[in-house]
Amino acid sequence: MNKKIRGYIELLRPFTLLAPIIVSSSVMIASLIYSGRTDVSFLTIVLTVIPASLCFALVNGASNALNQATDYQEDKLSKPYRPIPKDIVSQKEARNISFLLYIFAMLLSLTINVTFSLLVLFIAFFSITYSLPPRMKKFLFINQLWVAIPRGFLGILASWSVFANPFQNLPLAIGCISALFLFGGTATKDILDADADKKTGTKTLVNALGIKKTAFISLLFMSSAFALIIPLILLNIIEFYLFPLALLIILSFLIFWLMIHNHKNEKCENTSAWTLMYATYIAYIMIFCSLTYFSSVPILS
Repeated sequence: MNKKIRGYIELLRPFTLLAPIIVSSSVMIASLIYSGRTDVSFLTIVLTVIPASLCFALVNGASNALNQATDYQEDKLSKPYRPIPKDIVSQKEARNISFLLYIFAMLLSLTINVTFSLLVLFIAFFSITYSLPPRMKKFLFINQLWVAIPRGFLGILASWSVFANPFQNLPLAIGCISALFLFGGTATKDILDADADKKTGTKTLVNALGIKKTAFISLLFMSSAFALIIPLILLNIIEFYLFPLALLIILSFLIFWLMIHNHKNEKCENTSAWTLMYATYIAYIMIFCSLTYFSSVPILS
């Protein structure tokens, strides 16, 4: 493969594009089944889910490219193997690729529906302002919030809006739980960049408080997210069939343990804690969608 093309592909970080595709398409199908709609043909479902889920992948890829273009100095210190520090791809090329992907994603979102397009626009806004001025990535706590809101809360609502009303109790609750989990879990990505971030003026929990204190704070939010499922059930905001999701709190403690031990996962260019956090989030959505599907099938409900 051409070195330049490989650099472009690496710029998008393909592994991280799996989550938005899997998560969004699963939530779309769950919303369709939960709403009890029978007026949508199989062909329509396929021709809607594919471009809608592709929108999330494009926005995520655009965010990755933009982040690397603006984090050039940090990556030179902590991730010199990336395409920009290696001079395979220039910062300008990365910005251009990011811009094109954002535009394509927004145009594609317009083919779904207005609500979906607006929510995707908000997601893009958060990812752009995370890297570009006012560059929310620099500010302690706000940087985590700027990841949790679009990837957790808004991502769920946008996916649900493809076939159903995103402002129902169920998607709102699932989105809040997702955001709370990601607010704590996103700190795992900052472990390897702690020194580089500090030298370039970016404040994160890891370089401000150290790994151990950060791990405890992350555990608080991640475990609280899954613990929240129980009171939501008791208050009849969500239904009892979602109780198994609370058991994912066990993985929060495992992520905490991996953060403390700072084990690196070479294949995913990050820590094992980050890899497990990412996998836990995907598992959370997949289990939610499966439970919603089976609880909504007439013969089983």
